[in-house]
Amino acid sequence: MRLNHLYLSFVKSNISFVLFLSTGLPFALYSATAQSDETINIKSLTFPIFSQVENEIGHFQSNQTLEKGQVALTFVPSKALINQYTGLSDCLMPTGIPKLNTPISLQKCDEQNMSSWRVFRAGDYTALIDFRSGTPVLTLKVKNAANKVAKNVVCPVWNKGPISINVEGVFEEGEVIRDAYSGETAVVVNSKVTFTPHVDSNGLILLESMKVETTKPQFDWQNATIYFVMTDRFENGNPENDINFGRYKDDGLENIGTFHGGDLVGLTQKLDYLEALGVNSIWISSPLEQMHGWVGGGNAGDFPHFGYHGYYTLDWTKLDPNMGTNEDLKALVDKAHSKGIRILFDVVMNHTGYNTLADMQQFKYGALYLNDFEIESQLGENWGDWRPQEGQNWHKFNDLINYSHKTAWDTWWGKNWIRSELGDYDPSGFDDITMSLASLPDIKTESKLPSGLPVFYANKPDTAAVEIKGATPRKYLINWLTHWVSEYGIDGFRIDTAKHVEKEAWLELKNSAIAGLKEWKSNHPDQKIDDLEFWMTGEAWGHGVYRSDYFDNGFDSMINFDFQTKAKESLACFGQIDPVYDSMSQKLNQPDIAHSEEGFNMLSYLSSHDTGLFYKDHAKEDVSKQKIAANLLLLAPGAVQIYYGDESARPFGPTGSDAMQGTRSDMNWLELKNDKQKQSLLSHWQKVSQFRQMHPSIGAGIHTGLSAENYYAFSRQKGNDKVMVVWVGNPSE
Repeated sequence: MRLNHLYLSFVKSNISFVLFLSTGLPFALYSATAQSDETINIKSLTFPIFSQVENEIGHFQSNQTLEKGQVALTFVPSKALINQYTGLSDCLMPTGIPKLNTPISLQKCDEQNMSSWRVFRAGDYTALIDFRSGTPVLTLKVKNAANKVAKNVVCPVWNKGPISINVEGVFEEGEVIRDAYSGETAVVVNSKVTFTPHVDSNGLILLESMKVETTKPQFDWQNATIYFVMTDRFENGNPENDINFGRYKDDGLENIGTFHGGDLVGLTQKLDYLEALGVNSIWISSPLEQMHGWVGGGNAGDFPHFGYHGYYTLDWTKLDPNMGTNEDLKALVDKAHSKGIRILFDVVMNHTGYNTLADMQQFKYGALYLNDFEIESQLGENWGDWRPQEGQNWHKFNDLINYSHKTAWDTWWGKNWIRSELGDYDPSGFDDITMSLASLPDIKTESKLPSGLPVFYANKPDTAAVEIKGATPRKYLINWLTHWVSEYGIDGFRIDTAKHVEKEAWLELKNSAIAGLKEWKSNHPDQKIDDLEFWMTGEAWGHGVYRSDYFDNGFDSMINFDFQTKAKESLACFGQIDPVYDSMSQKLNQPDIAHSEEGFNMLSYLSSHDTGLFYKDHAKEDVSKQKIAANLLLLAPGAVQIYYGDESARPFGPTGSDAMQGTRSDMNWLELKNDKQKQSLLSHWQKVSQFRQMHPSIGAGIHTGLSAENYYAFSRQKGNDKVMVVWVGNPSE
């Protein structure tokens, strides 16, 4: 859900401020007359209050000067937005008491339970509101006047000659040092070595000691390099499975939301490519069976949208035939393991897929407004073949369906399984757990009541689901998901919409998956990579680098939503990232005695399917910046995620009225084959990523800034593993 306008109301004591949001335009700030001694004096009443963050769709910010005191925050959308977006309340407030720099969801206002936020010190505050996750997320920040300018920020210009580098404190006198990028070596003399950067490195030198064996990758989840692949858009290994359940291409509408043919066989065929890229884990979009039909795509309903991305699950016990067979999955996992690559499933427990005409017909649930003759004339033999007529869009199919019929929808998922606005199901709520994301049916994972199997499974003879006496929806889901771990050796999960499921459910899933992987490794000693436990990372929209209570509830890491912005700010000068690296390293390596003696982990990224393609937004057609972007990600502390095609500057695809669809374009294999600049970029990613893979200190070590006047540098060290990274700047003209 992406919003364009919003009214924002700050209330302090008996003073109210109303802010009108609109992308990039100035609007007035109105202050009510106050009779209190706590009056805030506002002199300037007109200035740019709210603007969309540059190149961030659905992401807004407001700057405001506040004095000490109590502040109640409320957010009031315009009527136009309430009419446009289903489920959007006319007043929103934080779900609890906000904390600085910590994302918090917004929910429907409740005057009886309004939280008051205490401003402990006067200052310039920024409110960031992010709508990209489907539910508004608020983050409050304050400008700290005491912040010191980072001393290690260096932006050199390389004169294309050799560089003398001071390695004191990192490498010993007489030690042989190698630049992993160029392959050249040098001996430390008087604490210095001299190297000339490789011509394709854009001034990057990657120093390692020849004293330590570096021919075998060293795996550590803190140093993981995870490749996130939208399987359907990657590689079509088996064209014979491209059409299933009556799915089709969209007849000239650019195939924005259709299945494109990528599958598990294709992914297996590309494992050599991923191995060369230095990848040691692959996060695959959920391969589980999706809703069979389509829904209208985008706000305008200008294309049919199928569940090609894996987030519209129909059956957690079956693979979607568009992805392949159980044998295909086994072959993928086994070959990946033989290369030291782990497989992660994308997991959804918050919601099911939408209702579609095709599923209504096949599984015999729901009701239409049409009589038998009208069904035959308007829908034909296969309901999923419906097409909009002239003047209609793909949302129009909803007009054929009687969503308010009181009993016809009982044979869908069943009231014990989901909340929905259909029939007489329990409606969705306004808090994180019970709300409906993008009008998707919300699963009652918090329910303590036995649910039985989803009701329509009675008309789904191919399901592998069996009745579990007394089981709740949560119990069923955990049982089904753990099966893929214990049967196929899946190494970890990436959890979708983590904050929209109660945390104890994630802990229960994690413990079950740990047992499942242990069982698989015991039964397959020759196929396991190691004895590490099952690993889990999660998406909680807006989460930054801090230790939240997700780490107490099964998560080994969380996705770092801050890194994309930090990387954007450092594209012109790699050295500008040093304060970010230093802060991340300190936080990630800080032991928490109450929870862990080893700190915690984060998963940073540049691009994703939900937030944009980094190169399109920030470095299009600029190979120098594209290579710096690779450095920024691959040399970051903690685990990192490469989104498929980051390494090849994959072009943005067709979008229709949903801009995020363009982030899921087909992998640009043909460009990689024919375009020398793309090949040079890929080679750069390979060299830096392989260097990262050989040295666990990069992700898990202690960061130390070591810059000189003519270069930016830092070292990382963990135990006996130590490296030094040097950037001498972009070549001079």
